[in-house]
Amino acid sequence: MFSLTISDHIMIAHSIRGAEFEPAQGLHGNTLVVEVEFRAPALDRLNFLVDVDLAKAELRKVLDVFDYKNLDEVTSLAGQNTTMEFLSRHLHGLLAAACRDGRLGEAARSLTAMKVLLRESPRAWASFEGPIAG
Repeated sequence: MFSLTISDHIMIAHSIRGAEFEPAQGLHGNTLVVEVEFRAPALDRLNFLVDVDLAKAELRKVLDVFDYKNLDEVTSLAGQNTTMEFLSRHLHGLLAAACRDGRLGEAARSLTAMKVLLRESPRAWASFEGPIAG
């Protein structure tokens, strides 16, 4: 299996509902490092897995919706507890759609899986891994 990983980061504010989250229930900020690993069993005819420049541009486009925002006020996340686990799955869905739609180049249409990992700190991170097929 081949893989290629890109990364970026976002700065967000949010609050988490539920007594289990104790101090995180209040509005607080996070800087999240976002790593996206694209996977496929074969390369394309040019030995590409995915066009890195298109992948980085699409990741930035997706992240711009959340960067420097209070996630409690982002319409597409309404009613959700925006934990790292939830956000990694949400970002996976957005990027998988971009792969299927060809926004990451033709090679990306052959990708089989993707992993989105969010790092909150050197001591805590979460990820979602799954197929790209719709």
